[in-house]
Amino acid sequence: MLCWGSTVEGQLGIGGARDPVCEPRSCQAFSGRGLKEVACGGRHSLFLLRDGRVYTCGSNRCGQLGHDKPGDSPELVVALDTQKIGVVSCGQAHSMALNEHGQVFAWGAGGGGQLGLGTAEETVPIPRLIKKLCEHRISQIMCGNKHCIALSKGENELFTWGQNSSGQLGLGKGEPSTLSPQPVKSLSGIPLAQITAGGDHSFALSLSGAVFGWGKNSAGQLGLNDKQDRSVPCHIKFLRSQKVVYISCGDEHTAALTKDGGLFTFGDGSRGQLGHDSTNSEPLPRQVQELMGSEVSQIACGRHHTLAFVPSSGLVYAFGCNTNGQLGTGTRGDIKSPLPVKSNWMTHDTLTLSSPFLFLGPDHYAITKINCGGDHNFLLYSDEKVKDFTESLSWVFLFGNFLGSLVLKALLFFVCSPSDDSHFKTNPKVPGIDLNSVRLLFETLSKPPFARLLEQATKSFESLLIPQLPCSPPDVEAMRIYLILSECPALHDSKNYITLTIPLAMAILRLDANPSKVLDNWWCLVDGGVFSRLVDMYKSIVVFLLTGGKALLVPVFLENYTSATLKLLEKLHKVTKTSLQTITFLFSSLQSSVTLCAYPFILNAQAKTTMLQTDAELQMQMAVSGANMHNVFMLLTLEPLLARNPFLVLHVRRDHLVSDALRELTIYSDVDLKKPLKVIFDGEEAVDAGGVTKEFFLLLLKELMDPVYGMFTQYTQSNLLWFSDKCFVEHNWFNLIGIICGLAIYNSTVVDLHFPQVLYKKLLGVAPTLEDLKELSPTEGRSLQQLLDHEEDDIEETFCLNFAITREYYGLTEVKELIPGGDRITVDKNNREEFVEAYLKYMFRDSVSELYQAFSSGFLKVCGGKILSLFQPSELMAMVVGNNNYNWEEMEKNAVYKGEYSATHPTVRMFWEVFHEFPLEKKKRFLLFLTGSDRIPIHGMESLRISIQSTSAEEHYLPVAHTCYNLLDMPRYQTKETLHRRLTQAVEQYEGFSLV
Repeated sequence: MLCWGSTVEGQLGIGGARDPVCEPRSCQAFSGRGLKEVACGGRHSLFLLRDGRVYTCGSNRCGQLGHDKPGDSPELVVALDTQKIGVVSCGQAHSMALNEHGQVFAWGAGGGGQLGLGTAEETVPIPRLIKKLCEHRISQIMCGNKHCIALSKGENELFTWGQNSSGQLGLGKGEPSTLSPQPVKSLSGIPLAQITAGGDHSFALSLSGAVFGWGKNSAGQLGLNDKQDRSVPCHIKFLRSQKVVYISCGDEHTAALTKDGGLFTFGDGSRGQLGHDSTNSEPLPRQVQELMGSEVSQIACGRHHTLAFVPSSGLVYAFGCNTNGQLGTGTRGDIKSPLPVKSNWMTHDTLTLSSPFLFLGPDHYAITKINCGGDHNFLLYSDEKVKDFTESLSWVFLFGNFLGSLVLKALLFFVCSPSDDSHFKTNPKVPGIDLNSVRLLFETLSKPPFARLLEQATKSFESLLIPQLPCSPPDVEAMRIYLILSECPALHDSKNYITLTIPLAMAILRLDANPSKVLDNWWCLVDGGVFSRLVDMYKSIVVFLLTGGKALLVPVFLENYTSATLKLLEKLHKVTKTSLQTITFLFSSLQSSVTLCAYPFILNAQAKTTMLQTDAELQMQMAVSGANMHNVFMLLTLEPLLARNPFLVLHVRRDHLVSDALRELTIYSDVDLKKPLKVIFDGEEAVDAGGVTKEFFLLLLKELMDPVYGMFTQYTQSNLLWFSDKCFVEHNWFNLIGIICGLAIYNSTVVDLHFPQVLYKKLLGVAPTLEDLKELSPTEGRSLQQLLDHEEDDIEETFCLNFAITREYYGLTEVKELIPGGDRITVDKNNREEFVEAYLKYMFRDSVSELYQAFSSGFLKVCGGKILSLFQPSELMAMVVGNNNYNWEEMEKNAVYKGEYSATHPTVRMFWEVFHEFPLEKKKRFLLFLTGSDRIPIHGMESLRISIQSTSAEEHYLPVAHTCYNLLDMPRYQTKETLHRRLTQAVEQYEGFSLV
């Protein structure tokens, strides 16, 4: 063993020397005793022997040595003498040891909770067991200044504890420091190969080379190209293509080693520790140019310095802070570029790398290992021959995990090799998964000798794995789990549908957009047999749920499970044409035993809308077919064009819009009204591609809603409309509005009609309630509720009501009896419920009977039929006026650009930055400004495509909205402030078409 650097606290273990050691010096303390590992802390060191004993030296101000002997030379930690320790680690002033059973012991400074013992004792001089980790078998531990990280074997779960001042625990925004280990849930499902910690930042490296960092980032030490701290693990995308195999952290800098021997550094460079011949900090990983061409095989970071080993030359290079000789160059003073450490210890020829932790020469001898502390270093070398352990390690690891709590996580390591193309993108390859091996392994486990093992795995899938699958996996490796699980025979067994297979479907449906697309692409790439088995499995579940499942489940669970299964089949249906045929067969196979329409809860509003439109097409086909059979002569003579025209064409004049619309619509049959609408304005040649139709709806409703006609009463408190008791138009105007609402549904156009939900209840035959009055007229609704809730017997004196109400019409007061002789019947405690019922009946039925009937006959003329009965009132309402299921990111993604604009144009980027910063109400106001409605179509944001085009107007002009085409004319604003001001002015000045 060689050592060099600071000796001020005895951390090199070479006796009473206090002067810095400026070049490597031999340390004979463990000669011939089988030294396995050295861990370096701020000013102390831990030595691990192959027999599992631990020795320590250096500073003991916080009890970090684990004994009370002088720290000048290594002394045995007697408290650990009964344990066989396999791993040691040091923090700034605390120590950790991991025994062969995966148990963790901690001692030293504990005021920040870094010992994980559940207490905040300033000093713990004797090693103690971290009890909270005992239920997990820990395989790796790492210490930062005042925080720790541990990785469990088998379930591959990451734990952190200690100080969290900069988010270094990765537990999420606002989470406090913690005295005991907590799981880092955001990395669940990622097979991790290595964990490491810096001063106040942390890193994890996945099996395929994905790098995740979190914590303090004041110098850019996370490599994210900024200096903002992160409280959750973030994918370091720059390193994804570099095939990183090892990470090391200093106090505020980080080094990454790649598979081909490249060295990247980033973070604080003030002492030259990045090796870029400067003292600049680097927020983005940058390769050390001086070492390009040399294959680095091992790296280590001290507080402010870095070491790198190049086996081909046998040289260790050092750079950074050299105040205490820690660079080993024989001098003092910082060095900004790599220089060789002074030594001639290497006598072997070519060396080869087996892993970041073990270096083998041509005769398979372990050559060296370097370790850095705050300002001191150790280098290990040995003549002990090392066995070729590759094959045995694989099997030991595999079966060791099988005996653990989660078989699947072992599968991830066993069958998933590192992938060079596994990050989230449009069409990634299936990364390193041999599904044939997975299937073979599951088949083996299904045999009698392994029945108990498979049962244990199945329980683990149910209770631990599937419930914890995240909606936003931090890396593509976590996605492998979905392909592997689908091959598990337990999921194909009907007794596990409810506990395993359907929860897996729900987990898939929870996935965010990018990982969901990745899974879709993988399904396209896998063997056809794999995909077919998946479809058949969920097809069988639907049959199970709609037959036997009805008797087993309460309705709410049956609804949720059936909905999830059908949604997953819909997702599979979109992947390939083969799946479409399969799912079509699914529905046809069910027709003999069950009608899907009898289960409306399994269809969402969009699906029901599609069914309604499909039903209309079928009605048209049947009408044409019938006409062909029974009235061939007419089709061949007077009305061939009308019968065959696939569109409902309206010719209207802008200045006679209502009368023309009434005239045009009366000449068409009910079936014709279900055709796609095309509008032609007299004297205009515009081709109706949707914009003209939308303009027709907007202009027509603007005229019909004009208060001068008195068709509707506007309720100020709710901004809602209801039929007026008195109006000055013919009833066919209400019929026209009903037809317009129906046409809006069939033509996927949102109309800005502010009717309450009770209107749609009435259309579906659902009785109005007091809640409907509260929605329309909150004051009246509250008053009636107070009447019902009044507990005293003085209702007559308190409320002074009878079964008659007064209404004012243009200055004249009229009394309306709610029941015959109602003006002589006082409301009391016994009849108050009858009064409320009579009041609601008058409001929602009697007073508007003729007008509503005209409206409903028009609406049902277009949308009537059995399919309508599948809808809930809220769904029917959403078909007419849209809904508020906003997805602003989807709107941005679907936007199209014209003129000079594109998605990457600076003005467009500023626009979306400004828009996403708007509060919800202002976003809705913009939607109203641009589209004529602040709600979105029933089919969601994906069906609402907005366009933004550049104009030559100067910056003092406002953006202009072409509402009929969802088109925004936007000048090329140069600053975000100007764009924000002009867009706000335009939006706030917009008055809109509608009455309210």
